[in-house]
Amino acid sequence: MAKILIVEDMESVVTLLRTILEREGFDVVSVQDGLEALEAVRREKPDLMLLDLILPGLDGLEVLRRVRNDPPTADLPVIILSGKEEERDKVIGLEIGADDYITKPFQANELIARVKSRLRRSATAEPARVLRVGNLEMQLDRYTVTLAGKPIHLTSKEFNLLRALIMTNGRVLSRDALFESVWGHHKDADLQSRTIDVHIRSLRNKLGPEGRRIYTVRNVGYRLDPGSPQPT
Repeated sequence: MAKILIVEDMESVVTLLRTILEREGFDVVSVQDGLEALEAVRREKPDLMLLDLILPGLDGLEVLRRVRNDPPTADLPVIILSGKEEERDKVIGLEIGADDYITKPFQANELIARVKSRLRRSATAEPARVLRVGNLEMQLDRYTVTLAGKPIHLTSKEFNLLRALIMTNGRVLSRDALFESVWGHHKDADLQSRTIDVHIRSLRNKLGPEGRRIYTVRNVGYRLDPGSPQPT
């Protein structure tokens, strides 16, 4: 049976989750802070992680960002389980890479249904270790990018920006979501915006004609068009 990693600092919630999941036959491991979560992901190799957002050590969004940015764990199914109900938290969590978002309090039947659904999709999905758009190819395991077969050098921030944009399949990524995904911490809004804009400009330049796929969505963020690049 699948192994579930619970990342939650409230013992009463851990006990409830463990009871619900073990009753369904799941193997359950739990940790109580963000740093322990990252260690447990590598050590336990769970099939799915239930992740709270408010944690000691590292918060849940930072844990999620690091899991998604580490090639061996990038495909781990993650369901956020949080008392934070604001739409912004849900959007950022999903854009960084959560597979689902459940708010507390939750119903046991709903939780189990979503866990089983996510595990079924994970079992049948092909791991996307190579991303292709036009003449661009990203080898995620090798951390390389080629343009029409020729290697191009990207910084780690540029690489992660490009990956985030490609994986959204044409959807708009807000500046908040991009900053959380790539930098993983909060900054002054103006500084955040300038930082992203500078890196996007550099990324466009390095990608040559393919850089025209990256559209600026005014007052929102950016999106990468998987179709034809926009004309000059």
